[in-house]
Amino acid sequence: MSARPIPESPLTADFTTCDLYDADPTLQSCSVQFQDLGARTRFTGPVRTIRCHRDNGLVKQTLNSPGHGAVLVVDGDGSLESALMGDLIAAAAVENGWAGVVIHGVIRDRAVVTTLDLGVKALGSNPRKSAKDGAGEVDVPVEFGGVTYTPGATLWADEDGILVTP
Repeated sequence: MSARPIPESPLTADFTTCDLYDADPTLQSCSVQFQDLGARTRFTGPVRTIRCHRDNGLVKQTLNSPGHGAVLVVDGDGSLESALMGDLIAAAAVENGWAGVVIHGVIRDRAVVTTLDLGVKALGSNPRKSAKDGAGEVDVPVEFGGVTYTPGATLWADEDGILVTP
Protein backbone atom coordinates (compact mmCIF):
# COMPACT_ATOMS: atom_id res chain seq x y z
CA MET A 1 0.00 0.00 0.00
CA SER A 2 1.46 3.36 -0.97
CA ALA A 3 1.29 6.37 1.31
CA ARG A 4 -0.82 9.33 0.27
CA PRO A 5 1.16 12.33 -0.98
CA ILE A 6 1.41 15.45 1.15
CA PRO A 7 -1.25 17.93 0.02
CA GLU A 8 0.12 20.88 -1.92
CA SER A 9 -2.56 23.35 -0.87
CA PRO A 10 -2.17 24.63 2.70
CA LEU A 11 -5.94 25.17 2.84
CA THR A 12 -7.03 21.61 2.13
CA ALA A 13 -8.33 19.44 4.96
CA ASP A 14 -7.98 16.19 2.98
CA PHE A 15 -5.21 14.61 5.05
CA THR A 16 -4.42 12.72 8.20
CA THR A 17 -1.24 13.38 10.13
CA CYS A 18 -0.60 9.62 10.28
CA ASP A 19 -0.62 9.34 6.47
CA LEU A 20 1.48 12.49 6.13
CA TYR A 21 4.13 11.19 8.50
CA ASP A 22 4.17 7.80 6.77
CA ALA A 23 4.74 9.60 3.46
CA ASP A 24 7.46 11.88 4.88
CA PRO A 25 9.14 10.85 8.16
CA THR A 26 11.27 14.03 8.05
CA LEU A 27 8.23 15.97 9.29
CA GLN A 28 8.55 17.15 12.88
CA SER A 29 5.96 15.64 15.25
CA CYS A 30 4.92 17.62 18.33
CA SER A 31 4.95 15.55 21.53
CA VAL A 32 2.71 17.93 23.53
CA GLN A 33 -0.72 16.39 24.13
CA PHE A 34 -2.94 19.32 23.15
CA GLN A 35 -6.71 19.43 23.53
CA ASP A 36 -8.86 20.15 20.46
CA LEU A 37 -10.91 23.18 21.50
CA GLY A 38 -12.24 24.65 18.23
CA ALA A 39 -14.97 23.38 15.91
CA ARG A 40 -12.28 22.40 13.35
CA THR A 41 -10.22 19.44 14.48
CA ARG A 42 -8.27 19.20 11.22
CA PHE A 43 -6.49 22.25 9.85
CA THR A 44 -3.35 23.23 7.99
CA GLY A 45 -1.57 26.32 6.80
CA PRO A 46 1.62 28.35 6.83
CA VAL A 47 3.00 29.07 10.30
CA ARG A 48 3.02 32.50 11.96
CA THR A 49 4.42 32.70 15.48
CA ILE A 50 4.24 34.65 18.72
CA ARG A 51 6.31 34.18 21.86
CA CYS A 52 4.66 35.71 24.93
CA HIS A 53 4.12 34.96 28.60
CA ARG A 54 0.79 35.71 30.26
CA ASP A 55 0.20 38.63 27.86
CA ASN A 56 -2.12 38.29 24.86
CA GLY A 57 -1.74 41.78 23.38
CA LEU A 58 0.21 40.49 20.37
CA VAL A 59 -2.18 37.55 19.94
CA LYS A 60 -5.14 39.93 19.74
CA GLN A 61 -3.32 42.27 17.35
CA THR A 62 -2.21 39.45 15.06
CA LEU A 63 -5.56 37.60 14.91
CA ASN A 64 -7.29 40.91 14.15
CA SER A 65 -5.25 41.11 10.94
CA PRO A 66 -5.73 39.10 7.71
CA GLY A 67 -4.71 35.47 8.24
CA HIS A 68 -4.81 34.25 4.63
CA GLY A 69 -5.30 30.65 5.86
CA ALA A 70 -2.31 30.70 8.22
CA VAL A 71 -1.94 28.95 11.56
CA LEU A 72 -0.82 31.08 14.50
CA VAL A 73 1.51 29.20 16.84
CA VAL A 74 1.70 30.86 20.25
CA ASP A 75 4.47 29.86 22.64
CA GLY A 76 3.01 30.84 25.99
CA ASP A 77 5.75 28.88 27.78
CA GLY A 78 3.18 26.22 28.72
CA SER A 79 1.70 28.52 31.36
CA LEU A 80 -1.68 27.50 32.77
CA GLU A 81 -1.95 30.73 34.80
CA SER A 82 -3.94 32.94 32.40
CA ALA A 83 -5.65 32.60 29.03
CA LEU A 84 -3.94 33.80 25.86
CA MET A 85 -7.13 33.72 23.75
CA GLY A 86 -10.85 34.00 24.41
CA ASP A 87 -14.03 34.01 22.37
CA LEU A 88 -13.70 37.56 21.01
CA ILE A 89 -10.16 37.05 19.75
CA ALA A 90 -11.08 33.63 18.33
CA ALA A 91 -14.09 35.15 16.53
CA ALA A 92 -11.78 37.80 15.06
CA ALA A 93 -9.50 35.00 13.81
CA VAL A 94 -12.45 33.41 11.99
CA GLU A 95 -13.49 36.75 10.47
CA ASN A 96 -9.93 37.39 9.33
CA GLY A 97 -9.41 34.04 7.60
CA TRP A 98 -7.08 32.21 10.00
CA ALA A 99 -7.10 28.40 9.65
CA GLY A 100 -6.16 27.73 13.24
CA VAL A 101 -4.33 28.60 16.43
CA VAL A 102 -1.98 26.38 18.44
CA ILE A 103 -1.40 27.72 21.94
CA HIS A 104 1.28 26.31 24.23
CA GLY A 105 -0.80 27.69 27.07
CA VAL A 106 -4.51 28.01 27.80
CA ILE A 107 -7.62 29.71 26.42
CA ARG A 108 -10.85 30.93 28.02
CA ASP A 109 -14.51 31.06 26.91
CA ARG A 110 -14.14 27.43 25.91
CA ALA A 111 -17.88 26.81 25.39
CA VAL A 112 -18.05 29.53 22.71
CA VAL A 113 -14.68 28.73 21.12
CA THR A 114 -15.81 25.13 20.48
CA THR A 115 -18.59 26.50 18.23
CA LEU A 116 -16.30 28.61 16.01
CA ASP A 117 -15.07 27.42 12.61
CA LEU A 118 -11.46 27.58 13.70
CA GLY A 119 -8.84 25.00 14.55
CA VAL A 120 -7.77 25.52 18.16
CA LYS A 121 -5.29 23.38 20.04
CA ALA A 122 -4.32 24.42 23.56
CA LEU A 123 -3.31 22.85 26.86
CA GLY A 124 -6.72 23.58 28.40
CA SER A 125 -8.62 26.53 29.78
CA ASN A 126 -8.49 29.05 32.62
CA PRO A 127 -10.99 31.90 33.12
CA ARG A 128 -8.25 34.31 34.24
CA LYS A 129 -7.45 37.09 31.76
CA SER A 130 -3.89 37.79 30.72
CA ALA A 131 -2.09 41.12 30.58
CA LYS A 132 -2.63 43.21 27.45
CA ASP A 133 0.66 45.09 27.24
CA GLY A 134 1.82 43.55 23.97
CA ALA A 135 4.99 42.10 25.48
CA GLY A 136 6.61 39.38 23.41
CA GLU A 137 7.91 38.68 19.91
CA VAL A 138 6.17 38.09 16.58
CA ASP A 139 7.33 35.89 13.68
CA VAL A 140 10.37 34.43 15.43
CA PRO A 141 11.20 30.71 15.62
CA VAL A 142 9.61 29.14 18.72
CA GLU A 143 10.16 25.67 20.10
CA PHE A 144 8.09 23.28 22.21
CA GLY A 145 7.18 19.61 22.10
CA GLY A 146 10.38 18.76 20.23
CA VAL A 147 9.40 20.93 17.25
CA THR A 148 10.80 24.21 16.00
CA TYR A 149 8.00 26.34 14.51
CA THR A 150 9.51 28.65 11.92
CA PRO A 151 7.41 31.36 10.26
CA GLY A 152 6.50 30.17 6.77
CA ALA A 153 6.78 26.45 7.57
CA THR A 154 3.65 24.37 6.97
CA LEU A 155 1.71 22.93 9.92
CA TRP A 156 -0.83 20.11 9.76
CA ALA A 157 -3.03 19.31 12.77
CA ASP A 158 -5.73 16.74 13.39
CA GLU A 159 -7.03 14.52 16.18
CA ASP A 160 -3.74 12.57 16.25
CA GLY A 161 -1.44 15.54 16.66
CA ILE A 162 0.65 18.20 14.95
CA LEU A 163 3.24 17.89 12.17
CA VAL A 164 5.46 20.69 10.85
CA THR A 165 7.84 20.89 7.91
CA PRO A 166 11.44 20.93 9.12
